Amino acid sequence: MSNLPQNALPWHRREDTWAIFIALGLVLAVSGAFFLGASRAVGAAALAIPTWSGSLGAVTAALRAQPAGPLALLLVFLVAFSAASAVIGWDVVKYAAGFALLFAVSLVVAVLGSNQTLKDWQLETPLLALLVGMALGNAVALPAWFQSALRTEFYVKVGIVLMGATLPFTIILQAGPLAVAQATVVAVTTFTAIYLAATRLFGLDPRFGATLGAGGSICGVSAAIAIGGACRAEKSHVSVAISMVILWAVAMIFALPVAARHLGLAAGPAGAWIGTSEFADAAGFAAAAALGDERAVKTFTLMKVVGRDMFVGLWALVVAFLSVTVWERKRAADAERVGLGEVWRRFPKFILGFFVASLVVTVILASLDGRIGTRFSKEAVGPLKTLRGWAFTWTFLSIGFTTRFRELTRFGWKPFAAFALGVAVNVPLGYWLSTRVFASYWLAVK
Repeated sequence: MSNLPQNALPWHRREDTWAIFIALGLVLAVSGAFFLGASRAVGAAALAIPTWSGSLGAVTAALRAQPAGPLALLLVFLVAFSAASAVIGWDVVKYAAGFALLFAVSLVVAVLGSNQTLKDWQLETPLLALLVGMALGNAVALPAWFQSALRTEFYVKVGIVLMGATLPFTIILQAGPLAVAQATVVAVTTFTAIYLAATRLFGLDPRFGATLGAGGSICGVSAAIAIGGACRAEKSHVSVAISMVILWAVAMIFALPVAARHLGLAAGPAGAWIGTSEFADAAGFAAAAALGDERAVKTFTLMKVVGRDMFVGLWALVVAFLSVTVWERKRAADAERVGLGEVWRRFPKFILGFFVASLVVTVILASLDGRIGTRFSKEAVGPLKTLRGWAFTWTFLSIGFTTRFRELTRFGWKPFAAFALGVAVNVPLGYWLSTRVFASYWLAVK
């Protein structure tokens, strides 16, 4: 396997390329199956675990109804990921064996995460995957062949492109200019606060500060990965940024719903506040759902997923530009060789896949009448959401398995302090914007 950075590899050997191929391939395959009347086959591969309580009767009944579901899901992704492995340069045999085990763990986690009691405790599948991965990863020595399948960046890229298919531009437009304005204020202010605290107060590397700032201001783990790659931050910097995101995201799952209830917030503004103050989509969904009102979930989605998450591409471009033109020029003896074309080479191409997936679904829905469009949303977009969920489950399991508690203290207290200062800015700012400046907008969301 090559040790070259992704942007130095030929296009066909990059994770971004294969994440786009695989995710868009799934979008086209699921859409084609719908129009060919083969949605039932898609439903078998897009395995959904039902909510259960007390006993596993609902789960076993679902598996009896679709006995080939787990195997079909495994084969679809195993074949796709193994093909990518062969071209990228990973050891295919080790990867396939490792992914099979990762898949088995994800099935157990998905079943546990569908338990109503754990849902009530806000321990749904993504967060549970993190906790299980961290517990096992720090308790036992993981074999090398299993570690070869812990491809956090690869899985999250596949998930993000699939997310595009579940967010048509029509939904993005429904967010309105006020939602975009609030997301802009929050993202810019929080990023600046964390970056300046990290670099000016605590003297951290600018690339480290940018990675921390992205994780705290945009879309958490995926932003830290994308922006870290765009500015060539050290791998340890990205790991610490991800750890900060996880730490604060878990804390906010419990703190924000309690605070919203204590303050007597209406569901709309409360969901928007969670959307501005949470650091991870999965954790934010859990926090918004804990309020028990669908309006909170809707306003959270508009703010976090549509509003803030969309900044990852823009932020990657800005940070790549700063890295090439400012930070590296101060360090590299041959700085004159660093051209502006490097900005494009470092731009995370999987973001383009996100927009293409969104456009594909938007065009399809626009071409259908209301009744068929509703069926398409249920029988095609629905399974794509399920497949996206599995990709994110493998992402969070991989993060958990590769997070070492002892490494969190490697850089001391400074990264934590910089991130905490960002939280101190983000939370009250989001509250003020959601309950005062744009309150009438969020209250109107039904």
